[in-house]
Amino acid sequence: MILVQDALRRILQEVPSVPVESISLEDALGRVLAEDVKADLDLPRQHLSAMDGYAVRAEDTQEGEVVLRLTEVIQAGAMPTSPIPSGFAAAVMTGAPIPDGADAVVIQENTDGSHKDSVRIRGVAKLGQHIRRRGEDVVRGTTVIEAGTPLRPGHLGLLASQGVTSVMVSRPPVVAILTTGNEVVEPGRPLGPGQIYSANAAILKGIVDEAGGQGVYAGNAMDDPHSVVTRLQWCVAEADIVVTSGGVSVGAFDPVKRAFDLIGARVDFWKVAMQPGKPLAFGVVEMTGRRTPLIGLPGNPTSTAVSAMQFVRPMIRAAMGIRRPLMPVVTAICADDVSVSPGRAKFLRVRVEATDSGLVARLAGPQSSGMVLTLSRAHGLMHLPAHSEGVAAGQRVKVQLFDASCLDRRDLGLPS
Repeated sequence: MILVQDALRRILQEVPSVPVESISLEDALGRVLAEDVKADLDLPRQHLSAMDGYAVRAEDTQEGEVVLRLTEVIQAGAMPTSPIPSGFAAAVMTGAPIPDGADAVVIQENTDGSHKDSVRIRGVAKLGQHIRRRGEDVVRGTTVIEAGTPLRPGHLGLLASQGVTSVMVSRPPVVAILTTGNEVVEPGRPLGPGQIYSANAAILKGIVDEAGGQGVYAGNAMDDPHSVVTRLQWCVAEADIVVTSGGVSVGAFDPVKRAFDLIGARVDFWKVAMQPGKPLAFGVVEMTGRRTPLIGLPGNPTSTAVSAMQFVRPMIRAAMGIRRPLMPVVTAICADDVSVSPGRAKFLRVRVEATDSGLVARLAGPQSSGMVLTLSRAHGLMHLPAHSEGVAAGQRVKVQLFDASCLDRRDLGLPS
């Protein structure tokens, strides 16, 4: 049995490489950039007015009130037709280019608002006021977005401002999901005696897709190594990563580890010092020149989910080149007294609330590994290290956050 951090390190050493592809900018939201993007343009491309007002020479306003003659009115998108001599000004709209000779903009409210032959300026203009300098946002030739960045709306706007229409991104890793168990029935089919509907396929596909991968359900195999082998061989041929659930414990009818051996996989480890989720098999199989990682997760729904969040999710994100593939962690005040036995790292499902005192985490319900309702109500996982014997209410704890809706505050005057 190995520590969680050691298991994660070994898994991330076997991250598969995925190809890159060019896609249109409009389809790039959430995709991971595969190469650095350098700016082709300065932003702004020239000095621009930040306000509606008048472009002036600051030295002409030092007396505090002055009448300046107007040269022209410049709208956004137009270009000045002449420079600004001393004693002159040009009316400029927000976003309009600044004519040569001008070095400040006086806002409309500090003038008499004239657009005729002259304008009265009130107040002393400071050098450079209300001017967006060329390149103050982006300098041509600089790297504006680095490879490995998941593209958010702000990134798309930046790329569009550079005239970019397509980007190179990592292809989402294809993750084959194989469930196991004689008792497991897919939703939509009638249940027989002693059978249960499979929650794990839905849980795993959700985690895979949310991480940026492409989950492909390979069906359910019976508790027989040869049944598992048949489906595993298809998974290995079709996917970049193979994830199974169930059948990795020490029971007489747990076939996954045996199936890994039968297809020639090199099994690295199969127990992790964590709760829930101790039974976990990890290996790599080589077929037709490809190395495919295999992650065998335990069968209880919460054990499956917690293990997938710790190991499958980071592998998917690392495969796409994301530099920080782990789950985001926040510090919260524990609202409950929690007593645990040392020896294994604990991942407790918690709800998180934003309060005036900071984030508060409380247990989301019973912590049995079969409790799907508790998992569905949780915002994250409270992590207690292997040596911990628990925490008292009021102590600070680390929480892996997977639902940021808990950070929403209603004390900002916003509608509920």
